[in-house]
Amino acid sequence: MLWFGSVALDVSLALLLGLLLKGRVTDRHTFWLLRGYLLLVAAALVARQSSLSITGQLLEAMVLVCGLALAALLQGELRRLLELLGTGRLDLLFGNRSPTFRDAGTVPILSEAAGRMSQNRRGALIVLDIGADLRPEDFFSAGIEIDAVLSVDLLLNLFAADTPLHDGAVVLRSGRVIAAAVILPLSRQRGKRYGTRHLAALGITERFDKCLCVVVSEETGTISLARQGRLERPITSTRLTDLLAEAMADQSNERRRRQPWKLQSGRTQTGDRGAAAEATAP
Repeated sequence: MLWFGSVALDVSLALLLGLLLKGRVTDRHTFWLLRGYLLLVAAALVARQSSLSITGQLLEAMVLVCGLALAALLQGELRRLLELLGTGRLDLLFGNRSPTFRDAGTVPILSEAAGRMSQNRRGALIVLDIGADLRPEDFFSAGIEIDAVLSVDLLLNLFAADTPLHDGAVVLRSGRVIAAAVILPLSRQRGKRYGTRHLAALGITERFDKCLCVVVSEETGTISLARQGRLERPITSTRLTDLLAEAMADQSNERRRRQPWKLQSGRTQTGDRGAAAEATAP
């Protein structure tokens, strides 16, 4: 009985670790690699229990080599996993937090501001929190707290060259400017010729998959959008509007899938009120 309990605990902890790793992997091909590695580990365990010494040793050697290769491939995901474990943010760790960003009016404001700054070649770095629940400790420097209603004029003034807050990033959440002059962590993607703003955009989106980062180059006026550690550039303000709307729709669909509505005649009263609120939201 004691042996059975230890085996059950061992299997449960292994499954929990696998779920944690799966929750940090967003790329489909990387997920396939992780799944193949877990199958290889399972085969090595079966070979050990079946007293297949030669096969077991070969599989264990393959597990070790593949584990080192995966550690190099998933260093960003593993680092973020350790950060979440260390800070105790289990809601983000298990991906159970509902997106908090619901203000669709942010998209045209942000697109218009980016387009005007692009025309004037005014550098900008704007972080859009769509459910990551960014906190001051997530940045190298938390900057200056703003907490103001988002507008095109406010963004243009924050990134004006003669203002003290134009250096660093502006953080947006739910239609409000949360902070300015924020210093973001830089990405380690040094293979391409990225500027500091682009590396900062890649760095924050590598660590948080529920945030977007808009970059306007000061040298060329090029608009870029970073999402999940990938950078799409150059894009127009119209293309930026489409990408932002698509990202918001994805988060909204994810939130609906996680809502515990009970079906009664197609929808409960709570569901009707939620749908009505979404229909009247700007």
